[in-house]
Amino acid sequence: MENYSFWSLAKHALSGQRRWTPAWRTSEPKSRYDVVIIGGGGQGLSTAYYLAKNHGITNVAVIEKGWLGGGNTGRNTTAIRSNYFYPESTRFFERSLQLYEGLSKEFNYNVMLSQRGVLTLAHTPHQLDGLTRWSNSIQLQGIDAEMLKVEQIHAYLPLLDVSSGARFPVLGGFIQRRGGVARHDAVAWGYARGADAMGVDIIQNCEVTGLRINGNRIQGVQTNKGFVAAEKVVISVAGNSSVVASMAGIKLPIVSMPLQAMVSEPVKPILDGIVNSPTVHAYVSQSDRGEILIGGRTDAYPSYGQRGTLPALEDTLSAMLNMFPAFSRLKLMRQWAGIVDISPDSSPILGKTTVNSLFISTGWGTGGFKAIPVGGETMAYTVANDRPHPLIEPFSIDRFATGRFVNEAAAAGVEH
Repeated sequence: MENYSFWSLAKHALSGQRRWTPAWRTSEPKSRYDVVIIGGGGQGLSTAYYLAKNHGITNVAVIEKGWLGGGNTGRNTTAIRSNYFYPESTRFFERSLQLYEGLSKEFNYNVMLSQRGVLTLAHTPHQLDGLTRWSNSIQLQGIDAEMLKVEQIHAYLPLLDVSSGARFPVLGGFIQRRGGVARHDAVAWGYARGADAMGVDIIQNCEVTGLRINGNRIQGVQTNKGFVAAEKVVISVAGNSSVVASMAGIKLPIVSMPLQAMVSEPVKPILDGIVNSPTVHAYVSQSDRGEILIGGRTDAYPSYGQRGTLPALEDTLSAMLNMFPAFSRLKLMRQWAGIVDISPDSSPILGKTTVNSLFISTGWGTGGFKAIPVGGETMAYTVANDRPHPLIEPFSIDRFATGRFVNEAAAAGVEH
């Protein structure tokens, strides 16, 4: 058996991938589905997966205008954590972290989850008090959190400048040790493989150009490959949510802005986990390939651009070097932007819309990747049962009319 595996691997390696078994089928749209999901990113794929797995609904199509994971799922910094402030958020993101912890086993496919911790720094006494309050709040909710002194932070991150002469001296911080990162494409591919194995159609290079509505009820979607009828439709297109929702006459309370990130040349392992500084405004981690991954603020204006810009580059690198002066010699390799959809309270908008049988998953801001498992699980429940999952009831679009905000702007980790 070992010899067969070796020769099989060698054969595939030397074939130039020509005879590799596809991870999922290449499907063309059928005329009708029970559910059509617009958007083949992590949220859309996980919704399809849990519709099939948890509810037995397999006559489902995931329609993606480009390639799977080519939007925000492939254009983010892959942070995973549940250290939000309010109970509505911590319950939601903690469920997602729990699902992430079992995802590789469930898929029989390695999503490369690395739980090396997420550390948030304080640079002023006021910030330190705030982090203490934040840490106490989530500990009372059963979420792991630990305050660290400067000496403990130095032991955890030796390259971080914690000297008294630093431009922004570090006074302490708090860490969620179960937080970490995962491989973005592995997460998308794992959900795609799982959904495909249960009969879901994954349709790439198929753009939705319109929504057909009759009597305030969704009838299906118009695509560049023709009309596809559906009993129910889910919009899960991240930064393009406003564009697709407007096809149904729905105006969303979100702003779409580029969030930029960049990576350095690869170096040996020198960083554990993710370190975030709200004051200097940068967060830094190290990828599995050794690259130093750097993120910071969103751009200062709405845009659908996915290119990096020099002002954001300068601001983010300057902030990062305030924390890690030794990184000044690193060479930058790549810079990119994802289109984040930011709601007024920096929390997601999930569930039903004003159009019958039309559902939406949007407003993720910087939290979409960490919520892929729970976002899909709860949306699948909502679609299957035609009522909100208890975890997403607080995130209904109705909250902007009632004033019951879930304001997580501080816990979002970047400037919005």
